[in-house]
Amino acid sequence: MSKVEDYRKKLRMLDSWDSYLLAESRLPGPRANLELAFAVAMEGSEDQLVKYAELGPEEAERDTKEEFLAVCGVVGLGYLAERGISGHFDLIRKRAGDPRWRIREAVALGMQKFGETSFDDLLVLMIDWSQGSLLERRAVVATLCEPTLLRDAHHAARIVDLLDEITSSIINEVNRRSDDFRVLRKALGYGWSVAVAAHPESGKPRMEIWIQTLDGDIRWIMKNNLKKNRLVKMDSEWVEAQIQALSS
Repeated sequence: MSKVEDYRKKLRMLDSWDSYLLAESRLPGPRANLELAFAVAMEGSEDQLVKYAELGPEEAERDTKEEFLAVCGVVGLGYLAERGISGHFDLIRKRAGDPRWRIREAVALGMQKFGETSFDDLLVLMIDWSQGSLLERRAVVATLCEPTLLRDAHHAARIVDLLDEITSSIINEVNRRSDDFRVLRKALGYGWSVAVAAHPESGKPRMEIWIQTLDGDIRWIMKNNLKKNRLVKMDSEWVEAQIQALSS
């Protein structure tokens, strides 16, 4: 039995979860107990998961045990959507712009679960989010640049299109020293490599165009993607040629 299944069994035996979740959260610490969070997402009721997801930075501060409850709730909303309970996307989008980085990661984990069975519906949401704030755009990259969502070539090609649009949006950003901008840039700094490795036919030509840009942040994004082993394994000669192009 997996750790997640062990936790699911334990949760079914409890009348109240909060104390147990706080004790087993592994927070404060470098890594929250994601196995337990997935178990909560699978076993939690709609009301319970929404209650947890509604815990904002004031009630559940970053790097506290209480933050773990919010993580569980946000991941759980994605699992609810995967089961057809899809009335909470506004709350999920709100959490995509949350100042707590673990909550933003929880958004991606939950939405990836939704996308496993409803990719077209996920993509509609992601297209909308891609027109939003810097952190909402970051959520799009973090959600979609996941190998499990890129197995289908058609899906991968559509994700490359969306990455291209988000990268283009950077050009018009004025305040590039903000934390939100750096978070988006960091996500793009690995996201392209995931998508291109999955669908090189559409991804490589798009990267080649961006590599020719004079924009410093976009060049940083491309340089960091070219460092990823997944691209080297895909086509080492192409990677070397693009590194040379960036240096020229």
